[in-house]
Amino acid sequence: MEELIKKIEDYRKGIDSFKVNDSDTAESFRIKYLGTKGLMKSVMAEMKNVPAEHKKSFGQIVNELKLFTENKYEELKKVTGYQLPVTGHEFDLTLPGDKLPLGSRHPISLVRNKIVSIFQRLGFAVAEGPEIEDDWHNFTALNIPEDHPARDMQDTFYVSHPTDGPNWMLRTHTSSVQVREMEKGKLPIRIICPGRVYRNETISARAHCFFHQVEGLYIAENVSFADLKQTLYFFVQEMFGDKVKIRFRPSYFPFTEPSAEMDISCLICGGKGCSVCKHTGWVEILGCGMAHPKILENCGIDSNKYSGFAFGMGIERITMLKYQIKDLRLFSENDLRFLKQFTGAV
Repeated sequence: MEELIKKIEDYRKGIDSFKVNDSDTAESFRIKYLGTKGLMKSVMAEMKNVPAEHKKSFGQIVNELKLFTENKYEELKKVTGYQLPVTGHEFDLTLPGDKLPLGSRHPISLVRNKIVSIFQRLGFAVAEGPEIEDDWHNFTALNIPEDHPARDMQDTFYVSHPTDGPNWMLRTHTSSVQVREMEKGKLPIRIICPGRVYRNETISARAHCFFHQVEGLYIAENVSFADLKQTLYFFVQEMFGDKVKIRFRPSYFPFTEPSAEMDISCLICGGKGCSVCKHTGWVEILGCGMAHPKILENCGIDSNKYSGFAFGMGIERITMLKYQIKDLRLFSENDLRFLKQFTGAV
């Protein structure tokens, strides 16, 4: 400690006796004593070597030396008229701040939030699940056994597992979340399941290897197809307005019976026919149907007492219709020229 104090006294004498004749020597003083690798930095670094009981007193001595050095530097500047070289990084704190550009949410997020909000007003809760799923939750529990042709409807990304082999995959739909909720056995169930899903498809203006879905499930006593239709009528009118035409077409899904697809009149061409609606005037927006009794039984629910409906839609397709976007790939290209158009959108 005494040796350190002796060094500081010697430094002080050297600083006090420092003489300058021009601005160059003033800059030399600044670099030697106050620079990032200067003497004051090394003195302050000695603090770690000082015993705890002497740190306070040593800190006061160091601060006094620092103030003395800074005052000496100010005096030298006055004598020589020295100014720091202009680097282009000086700031005038009196100037008004630069206006920051306003960011925006992604159009997929905007539409997802809108969909969730609509169904929450009908009493649906949000449920989520893992994106890497096992075969049971993604296929088998949904009435799609291993040899079922419906598996060919979805090209799946399988994940190698050290013990279960190829029985794990990136989920192909958020129906797996519905299975997990039904397995909990807490009835009635009224949920929507938003999330990202994956399918091994060729990327084009109308398809991608990953996309987003919102699926819904309602399980209770005495649920009918009429309940399903009225729920989806409400959704379409809230999302697209009450002037949009709606129709249901019979379809097939292994997890619902009866099953249907829901079309709305094309918002891009007004029903006149265009490339988006394949010149039919109609665009399919979701699949739906009554929950298959076998699925209820697979999840431990009495199908004689309970019934329900399910539906699922692609968020990208809803977004394309709502904002009249013709190329699905724009959603994942991170082009700021495209994204900034949704600043302030709802």
